[in-house]
Amino acid sequence: MNQLALEGFFGTFSWTEQTGMPRFVIDLVTVPIFSAIAGLITNWTGVIMLFAPVRFSGFYTPGAKTLFPFLPRILQVLPIWAPGGIVGFQGFIPARAEKMASLCCDKALLKLGNVKDFFQELDPASIAANVTVIAKGNLREMMEEVMVTQHPQLWKDLSPQMRETLYNRLEADLPAIVDRTFDQIADKIDQLVDAKLMTVGYLRKNPEVLKDIIYGLGAPELKFMVKIGLLGAPMGLVLALWLSFIHYSSEHAKEGVEHGGYYLNLEFLGFFNSWLHFFPMWLWVLLGAALIGIIVNIIAIKVVFFPGIPQPRYKYIWKQALFAKRQDQAAADFGHALAYKVITLQNLANELLHGPAGDKTQQLLKHVVSQEIDKVLGPMKAAVRVAVGGKEMDSLMEGAGAQAISFAPNLAADLEFNKRQAQKLDEFMTQKLRDLPPDEFMDMLYSAIEQDAWLLYAHGGLLGIVVGAVHIAIFGA
Repeated sequence: MNQLALEGFFGTFSWTEQTGMPRFVIDLVTVPIFSAIAGLITNWTGVIMLFAPVRFSGFYTPGAKTLFPFLPRILQVLPIWAPGGIVGFQGFIPARAEKMASLCCDKALLKLGNVKDFFQELDPASIAANVTVIAKGNLREMMEEVMVTQHPQLWKDLSPQMRETLYNRLEADLPAIVDRTFDQIADKIDQLVDAKLMTVGYLRKNPEVLKDIIYGLGAPELKFMVKIGLLGAPMGLVLALWLSFIHYSSEHAKEGVEHGGYYLNLEFLGFFNSWLHFFPMWLWVLLGAALIGIIVNIIAIKVVFFPGIPQPRYKYIWKQALFAKRQDQAAADFGHALAYKVITLQNLANELLHGPAGDKTQQLLKHVVSQEIDKVLGPMKAAVRVAVGGKEMDSLMEGAGAQAISFAPNLAADLEFNKRQAQKLDEFMTQKLRDLPPDEFMDMLYSAIEQDAWLLYAHGGLLGIVVGAVHIAIFGA
């Protein structure tokens, strides 16, 4: 116990003999350094594990499929398993994309407003005007396609003058038609789109977007969590002192030591001294290293997320959570991400037409378009109905509505227009997020991490043990 030795390929190496320093000094130097390294590696890899890889990556492992049913639930839910005996890994946040997206909706999105509020911020009148401009360039082609598809003979029999008359009336009424169509959609959009289902569905299919949003939201805090791993150094100093105390008590348990003018006899330790030496020294090193890894992670999460509301320093040295202090900027980052990546005009159009209530939207569009075509035909309606028959006339209206639906997804293709609309929603969401109480705002990011916080702690403990084992291998126990 008096020498630090390395048993390896080069024989026995005595650090005390080579350096001329006592064990106490070597521990005071090396243990804090190793503890700081352990803290940095633990927090750095912990942050990486939250986000990467975005997609599951693994390989077939014999026996994994058989073993899996017998594992406790806490291990089965880890993102390391795939059907068929595949073992690998996926970042905690992408692996829980659906759950994380649901939490983001509950903690933030639904507090900002409903889908009607978002749609109004996108400015339906501007959307209608843009649609009119785009549709005018395709109007003649759309009209001819409907007529040729539904009733080619009727279209062939119509004189060029009648065709032009029909086209001119449709073109003249197009702005009013589009306005009335969007009014109908705006009135019923709460019934046609579920903001939470849309958001969760989109982020579940696109975990890369969810990863970018959450990382962008808390990037400075995540970097801080890595840097705070350096706290392992002062904790390592405490561990070195504790190990030295155990070593000292072992040698002097039955001796008197003069201290501060008093005669201190360590026999009083009795049971305490026996307990100290119940564990071998190498185990104390590993336990201490594991504890440092866990504590560093706990401190990092506490400083970043607690408290939301500023508190006196005697309660919290840092007064307020780092993330809460940065609410204004983080709100801008989150609002921007939502407006430009999630609640976009394109995603809304897709959800309207192909979401759970897409059939209702399609029926609404067909009904509106049929009504508008009925108005456009005017005096010609009776003649056309006589020429083609009542059922065929209804089929013609239905075909026009279907053509409008097939055209709708292209309405979000104007990138510059989409950016202008997204900017409006960005400003709205940013302000709403800034108005949230700090603790509620902070809960958005914390809810994404707290689900797997225990894994970060376990990861810290395991890496601490590994670094402690390396220290023992080099410097002895």
